[in-house]
Amino acid sequence: MLEEVEVKTIPLLCSCVCLVLCLGVTLASGTANIDGIWDGSIEIMGQKLEFVANFKTEGKEVKGTMDIPMQGVNGLPLKNVVYDHPNLSFVLETPQASANFEGVVEGDKITGHFEQGGIKGTFTLTRSKVEAKKEPDKPKKPLPYHLEEITFHNGELKFTGELLRPKKDGKHPAVVMITGSGPQNRYEELFGWKIFQDIADHFTRNGIAVLLYDDRGMGGSSSNVFESTTADFAGDVLAAVRYLQSRNDINPKQIGLCGHSEGGIIAPLAASQSDDVAFIICISGTGHTGREIILIQSELIARAEGTPEDEIQKSREDSQKIYDMLDKGESIENMEAIFEEMASEQLEAMTEEQKKDVTDPEKFLKSTKEGLMKQFASKWFQYFLKYDPAPTLKKVKCPALLLYGELDLQVPAKMSKKAMVAALEEGGNTDFKAKVFPKANHLFQKATTGSPTEYTKLPKEFVPGFLELMTDWMRERVTVVK
Repeated sequence: MLEEVEVKTIPLLCSCVCLVLCLGVTLASGTANIDGIWDGSIEIMGQKLEFVANFKTEGKEVKGTMDIPMQGVNGLPLKNVVYDHPNLSFVLETPQASANFEGVVEGDKITGHFEQGGIKGTFTLTRSKVEAKKEPDKPKKPLPYHLEEITFHNGELKFTGELLRPKKDGKHPAVVMITGSGPQNRYEELFGWKIFQDIADHFTRNGIAVLLYDDRGMGGSSSNVFESTTADFAGDVLAAVRYLQSRNDINPKQIGLCGHSEGGIIAPLAASQSDDVAFIICISGTGHTGREIILIQSELIARAEGTPEDEIQKSREDSQKIYDMLDKGESIENMEAIFEEMASEQLEAMTEEQKKDVTDPEKFLKSTKEGLMKQFASKWFQYFLKYDPAPTLKKVKCPALLLYGELDLQVPAKMSKKAMVAALEEGGNTDFKAKVFPKANHLFQKATTGSPTEYTKLPKEFVPGFLELMTDWMRERVTVVK
């Protein structure tokens, strides 16, 4: 999804790391076995964040990874881990600052503390009684369709994924799913919800094959999301289309794209570059520049969370100041003083209780400043900020379905629908449909406020009619194998 990019950073691991390899850790002789899954949470500055640690012994070495469902990341490597029963320590490296954990193992429980960027917190882990799941949570097997692990290439880049294909023999219509911003796995798994898995299951049960693939740097896919741009991702999508065209069980003339959030920007971009794209579905796409979207989403979300109006306006002014400097070609290094000021403002805005967790104010300020500089300096952010989807939408000639959530605060429905429809009409596209789902948020859950903080509190299910509308619309434009 389109990331909520604010001036402030959040001192909660902030892990958007694209690594999936497990790194070795030291296992002292005579120690108790810690193999298995450990569920728990960290507490820092009055906030709680759930995470899962998974340890596995191989010879004299223990390998470990961490999952953070709230941030939609899995398989983060644990480095420099030393286990000398009962003491356990490890490091989680993130783009912002390394998080150093030290704990004590007591039976089926691990308790301890950690430090990241000059801020301290505590953590607790409990051995899970559930075995590691090698298969997705759902849909349950046996499946009424084939599921095949696949790989394809975009130049030297390798992508891993899976193809869901109806069991009937013949050449099936197909759709490539495109995730939102940030590193996502093939299921666009957010907050423990495999969003694309639910969509793909519904499509395939209705006769349409689906290709899901891991973003750059996720799963077995190579490269790095933050070193790439939206335009690069469009090239990845077209590589997936070419792969499907090479198969004798897919109709090469009926391959479409379905993208969510940034994926709803990528789909038109890919379609504008190739006549091989038969149709596009844009879920929470936009026709505005990244700058416009980031400013409005930050304002709407802050207001929904009760942030005072003067703070909202100050944050907007700070962001605009940075964007204006970037537009003029200023280097990130020349903006260091601004980021230092922002870090200081963040520290000053903390409550006295929160400040108790700041063990090293100077380290906190340095870490926060550097995190901001990395965020704004990333190749992805620089491109996204300036890219305008409207001219691209004018070039899209294939059928298009545009879907929005009425309560979406990340990609506001009214302004996004207006801009995208206007661009398609100006370009002469006569086969498109736009629909706003009442009470739906950015993930198309039935919501109350639409705020991202509400996502985890809502059922992991789509609003009524969401899946059916997409399926029915596609089936009107493709030939399903009977």
